[in-house]
Amino acid sequence: MIVPKDRLNVDVLYACHGRDLLTWFARRTADTETALDLWAETWAQAVAGRRRYRGRTENEAAGWLWGIARNQLAMYQRRGAAELRALRRLGIARPAADDLVLAEIEREAGLDALRRELDDALASLSDPHREAVELRVMRGLPYPEVAARLGITEPAARARVSRSLHNLAQSIDREALGDLT
Repeated sequence: MIVPKDRLNVDVLYACHGRDLLTWFARRTADTETALDLWAETWAQAVAGRRRYRGRTENEAAGWLWGIARNQLAMYQRRGAAELRALRRLGIARPAADDLVLAEIEREAGLDALRRELDDALASLSDPHREAVELRVMRGLPYPEVAARLGITEPAARARVSRSLHNLAQSIDREALGDLT
């Protein structure tokens, strides 16, 4: 299909990629509320930017959309914890999604399997490595604080977290989870 140069049909993109995009976000965040926020923002950006779209084919349009999604996820990962804390301090929250919607997204994204795999992978790490990951990734502490809490240097803390994340990535069963890339 050729996309008219002056017009991108976001409805067609939504029909073709809507569910896959939501599942993709859910698998990468392991949080359905966050996935819904990122999904909605991706579509808002696609609608807002449709006039600037310069591709000509359906594949280019899909690539453009998925590029927006990757950028949204990257921005979320960069600002995530700080922004959530600020919103909580201000008492601002997005209304919760319906429990049935959340359950369907979690089922479709295979989040139960992902969580089990991650729990098993974390359990396989030594206590010092698991603690480094928990401090840096789960609690979002800066490396100097991670190092202080672990009683090691900052470069050693960075290396420990890096090695631990690499080991986690290697131990997760990709076939059981499906394609997470």
